[in-house]
Amino acid sequence: MAATRIMPCHIGNGKTILSSIKESLDYGKNPDKTRDGEFISSYECSPQTAEYEFLISKKQYEYTTGRSQNKKNDILFYQIRQSFKPDTITPEKANQMGYELAMRFTKGRHAFI
Repeated sequence: MAATRIMPCHIGNGKTILSSIKESLDYGKNPDKTRDGEFISSYECSPQTAEYEFLISKKQYEYTTGRSQNKKNDILFYQIRQSFKPDTITPEKANQMGYELAMRFTKGRHAFI
């Protein structure tokens, strides 16, 4: 059993869109939590360049649709955090479950890491 939290991520105070995305992704790519990146999975993007790819996707959406949100209400992306009780699941299984959840959440239509 996992505790799951889905959080909309916005632009941080005094930060750029890119730095806000990078800061949040860096939290998830923490080498201490991912066994130096062994447990980082992604879909339709590279973990090494995801913040740039997400920024480009956002700009493409704005260009294509002509729509953008004001800075205060702008959701850059969603972060999903799952927590498990200690010693109830292997890191491999937790990574697999996280990937499957992200795939179901995005329906395979959006990149994620």
